[in-house]
Amino acid sequence: MMAEKKGIGAHLGGHLRENGMMMALVAIVAFFTIIVKVVLDVDFLSAQNITNLFLQNSYVIIMALGMLLVIVAGHIDLSVGSVVGFTGAVAAVLTVNLDWPVIAVVPTCLLVGFVIGAAQGYWIAYWRIPSFIVTLAGMLVFRGLTLWLLNGQNIGPFPKTFQSLSTGFIPDLFAVGKPNVTAIVVVALAAAVVIWLGWRARNRDAEFGIEPEPMVIFAIRNAVVAAALMFVGYKLASFRGLPNVVVILSILTVLYAFFTENTTTGRRIYALGGNEKAAKLSGIKTDRLVFLTFCNMGVLAALAGMIVAARLNSSTPKAGGGFELDVIAAVFIGGASMSGGVGKIIGVVVGALIMGVMNNGMSILGIGIDYQQVIKGLVLLAAVIFDVYNKNK
Repeated sequence: MMAEKKGIGAHLGGHLRENGMMMALVAIVAFFTIIVKVVLDVDFLSAQNITNLFLQNSYVIIMALGMLLVIVAGHIDLSVGSVVGFTGAVAAVLTVNLDWPVIAVVPTCLLVGFVIGAAQGYWIAYWRIPSFIVTLAGMLVFRGLTLWLLNGQNIGPFPKTFQSLSTGFIPDLFAVGKPNVTAIVVVALAAAVVIWLGWRARNRDAEFGIEPEPMVIFAIRNAVVAAALMFVGYKLASFRGLPNVVVILSILTVLYAFFTENTTTGRRIYALGGNEKAAKLSGIKTDRLVFLTFCNMGVLAALAGMIVAARLNSSTPKAGGGFELDVIAAVFIGGASMSGGVGKIIGVVVGALIMGVMNNGMSILGIGIDYQQVIKGLVLLAAVIFDVYNKNK
């Protein structure tokens, strides 16, 4: 019995970064649930507020997935907010002014994002210009191009089909009404898949001689995750069902988690961030990997730009302002290391949710934007200090 406790303690200590962020999210949600109820007598975990939480923070999670790969590779991208505004402007011009069909607008905007990422990645990867400088220049360039393209004015509204990117919901295939049975079934399947993947990873570690995490921790963590998914799924089902953007987020999260953990290219990006010289000497084409991470970032920023424009139902010259700060903060809060080579997709999603819950809770409580910025800055600083302390320890 004592040995098992020692094993549990050692595991928690060795995975402090991952476990700490998950516990922080639970604690922050509990804090705002209690405070909002006591102060305003409002249900923080109402179906409508949970839906709004996902709709308001979808762009952060989408871009954070790409930003993680950039940061893991040892770089940074400061231009993503401006790229969001620019691709939203391109979507508005094509859809509203030129009357393009949505089925043509979406791939065109994604292609624009890819070209932007490729242009920036080229200078960073092959000319060795620091990513901070290149993307800072990109931030200014694409903000200016957005103003030029929109002529300083808003363009909208968008057709319903384009708006559905952000504000649409998956219909109930069972036609029961409320609750939305399709949403409950999908979330239940997702919870089962999460548990199965965890069990599979645990068995794979055992096969390779890696000591798996204690069964107690495995059972508790998966029970908490499954319960949280079912709770959120039921709340969404009792309102309007699964938002389209949640489905997009879920698919992207699974794809990027698989890519980073189960593909050779994904593992090579971590090797690149951990030690670029060693990775290059081992035969890894580091220049190409850096180039591809920025291409990927451009595509995700373009997708986020269309979702933001669809949610606002117009493209504005100020769209995307400051988004890069929220995205970078979400990645670092989620456990990524500022020196590169460290970070997980699930951690990034948790970090983005922490930022989203804080923004949502403080807004409901009526806390001013000035204090919100101060609090978010302190949280980001605390996450980086924790990273440095954990690494030194």
